[in-house]
Amino acid sequence: MADEADTSSPDRPLRRAAVPVVVPQWVQLVMLPLAMLGLYALAQAAGTVLLLFLVAAVVALILNPLVGLVQRARLPRTLAVIVVYAAFFTLIPAVGFLLAGPVSGQATSFAGDVPGLVEGADASLDDLQQFFDDKGVTVKIKGESDSALSSLRDRLVEGSGEIVTFTGELLRLLVELSFYLVLVVVLSIYMLIYAPRIGELVRAVMPPGDGTPADDFPTRVQRAVFGYVRGQLLFSLIMGTSAGVALWVFGTLGIFPEGRTYAFAFGAFFGVMELVPYVGPVLGALPPIIVALVQDPLTALWVTLLFVALQQLEGHVVAPNVFGHTLRLNPLLVILALLLGGEIYGFVGALLALPIAAVLRETVVYLRGHLVLEPWGTSGALVLAAPPRSQPDPGPESRPGRGDE
Repeated sequence: MADEADTSSPDRPLRRAAVPVVVPQWVQLVMLPLAMLGLYALAQAAGTVLLLFLVAAVVALILNPLVGLVQRARLPRTLAVIVVYAAFFTLIPAVGFLLAGPVSGQATSFAGDVPGLVEGADASLDDLQQFFDDKGVTVKIKGESDSALSSLRDRLVEGSGEIVTFTGELLRLLVELSFYLVLVVVLSIYMLIYAPRIGELVRAVMPPGDGTPADDFPTRVQRAVFGYVRGQLLFSLIMGTSAGVALWVFGTLGIFPEGRTYAFAFGAFFGVMELVPYVGPVLGALPPIIVALVQDPLTALWVTLLFVALQQLEGHVVAPNVFGHTLRLNPLLVILALLLGGEIYGFVGALLALPIAAVLRETVVYLRGHLVLEPWGTSGALVLAAPPRSQPDPGPESRPGRGDE
């Protein structure tokens, strides 16, 4: 009676026994290999189109919980999608405005220090040129009457033609990237609007669950992608804070005095750049290294070694453990996913590698619980699909006696 009362409660989803779907032997032998080859050929032929749809799908999965939250205010789903996107594009400038205060203050201080840094660099070049001249080494670092700035200016003028060519190519890439970004936004909006229908279609294709959210495939995929977002934000926060604290320590110890002055700006920039796979850590380390190089080459070497150590810590300790915990993936699989994503689709592939790996993990786990391959060389798959029934005791009269044995 208690069970009947529980199942009849309107507040609880109806839990039903999920019967595993049996995959016949002929499907395993013929259809599964053909399906894998077909998916591979489709991925090769689709190229950029498939990549755009993957990016749009990840964006839609990230924003879908927010759309559901807004819908609780009894708004139509299309209007809820518009509200979420408007809030998203408003939140980014707002966060930038909040960070602009301390960062702009340190940037203004840095701009005031630039003339002194340039003079120090010019003096360092003079000392280095004098050192080579005293040793009899024929190295022309700067002209006899030229300063460091004039030498740099002449070299820039000499390479102006190459710079113009590079700028034209860069503008073309920016226009193409802008078109792709607009297309991704449009695709993700349509995916969000039709998300309930897409979810029903996925449920119809996948083996049925037991009716609870914990055993609902689209819900599990949604939680996996949310785990990736949470892990990425935590990862950027850890690395940005670590870089800022390390630079502040270098400044306090006198190794890199400017590190203490601009610790917050450098740390915030490094943390934001950690959102960019592969090139992000390098771009995040460039500003402090350049400032240290202008001050003194030996200081630049120490700062470079500091960021190399941070990147080793990031790649071998922080990233595998953070994403391994939030995505419930083995740290080795995290590294493998990043490498494979970068190899297949480059920068964007590395950016999508972890959310796709999280979705694949949930897919494999779900199918393991709801899909049974018909075994080869046995009477059937139902032996695996259903627990064996206990046989009744045949009784003493039907048991074999000593004579039978």
